[in-house]
Amino acid sequence: MFLRPRALRVFRGVSQQQVRAFGFSGLPGQGPATPMANIPMPYIEESSAAGRKTWDIFSKLLQERIICLNGEVNDYMSASIVAQLLWLESDTPEKPITMYINSPGGSVTSGMAIYDTMTYIKSPVSTVCIGGAASMAAILLAGGEAGKRFSLPHSSIMIHQPLGGTRGQASDIMIYANQIQKTREQSNKIMQYHLNKAKGHDKYSLEEINDLMERDKYLTPEEALDLGVIDEILTKRPETESEKKEGQSDAPKAS
Repeated sequence: MFLRPRALRVFRGVSQQQVRAFGFSGLPGQGPATPMANIPMPYIEESSAAGRKTWDIFSKLLQERIICLNGEVNDYMSASIVAQLLWLESDTPEKPITMYINSPGGSVTSGMAIYDTMTYIKSPVSTVCIGGAASMAAILLAGGEAGKRFSLPHSSIMIHQPLGGTRGQASDIMIYANQIQKTREQSNKIMQYHLNKAKGHDKYSLEEINDLMERDKYLTPEEALDLGVIDEILTKRPETESEKKEGQSDAPKAS
């Protein structure tokens, strides 16, 4: 495996405070450049009878049905994630997909495109929070396959109502306010559905979800588990059947 430098865009349209709260670098054009603004892209080189092939690390993970959702949720990310989900389903519809999420959220429209694709395809999509999942990213985390929504032990999860702002004529502002209220109701219904699916169909009313997401609410993995945002906290990858058999064969035998 070797590295080639590739400039990666960071975040737009997300508040500086929220970006920093989750340990991400600053917004473009704000403050001095950070090392995260130019991250080397790992590449893997494989040799076979047919010749040599070079894969970037994310394409190699995609071969294993692993999708990485990292950074701001925007139109570019959404197009990439949706395309990956659709391709993996067309390749093997019955096999599960694992999506690793580390994101401060972003565009609700772009996020809903990912969410709807996750629920539309036949392949079950497992979600894993690594680092942080906030705002729209938290909805994607909660929207994974029932029983297959995970978090690593030191991740942070934040839920809240949609953010937005506009200016212009009073009538235009009213139209925008009505639209963002509809978006809020839609997000609340999605969270209610997945939380009730995890905890029981009548545990949370829509009013309770509305109160829960009224302001920024930061959750530890334990709190997210208790609430129903995730199903399990992962501390170590479980052994495969071959690893278990290997361990049994290596175990000392009684004389």
